[in-house]
Amino acid sequence: MIRVLLADDQAMVRGALATVLGLEPDIEVVGQVGSGDEVVAAAKETTPDVALLDVQMPGTDGLTAAAELHAALPSCRIIVCTTFGRPGYLARAMAAGAAGFVVKDSPPEQLVDAVRRVHNGLRVVDPALAAESLATGASPLTPREHEVLRAASDGGTVSDVARRLHLSEGTVRNHLSAAIGKTGARTRAEAVRLAEERGWL
Repeated sequence: MIRVLLADDQAMVRGALATVLGLEPDIEVVGQVGSGDEVVAAAKETTPDVALLDVQMPGTDGLTAAAELHAALPSCRIIVCTTFGRPGYLARAMAAGAAGFVVKDSPPEQLVDAVRRVHNGLRVVDPALAAESLATGASPLTPREHEVLRAASDGGTVSDVARRLHLSEGTVRNHLSAAIGKTGARTRAEAVRLAEERGWL
């Protein structure tokens, strides 16, 4: 039996995934959680072979949870299963130790196949997303530009961001200006939107 842990903040989606996987004779759903904060503890308790993680969850996001799970339980293979098929998310998921990346609107049989293939040591990536990822490329943002742009995403002022990150206002302006240029945006808000759409934030 392939033991599977599900992590998704939407109970209905989580339940549907559990039902689909539970119909398979060789797959058993051994745990379900609704936030990224619960993933590692649930995995230690249930020792799954494969974990399906959503990207956007309360608390710890799915990509951070994937990295934490990979470090805590390297034997557990990870599939990121998300509504948001963004190239940047794919790159970050693979860097976090995920072995698979599928979008939720895939047919159920593709998800089941992905679980089996990942369990057998293979990598599984949605083909259209893989092609888009190659075309888009990796995030051009430096870690500090990423941090500043994320801090600015709630619409706070430069002073607010500077205070929160313990930087000077000039430094914040420089990083925001660089991020705006690298995303091809005209404004800070547009840079945030474009970076989010590409999965860089």
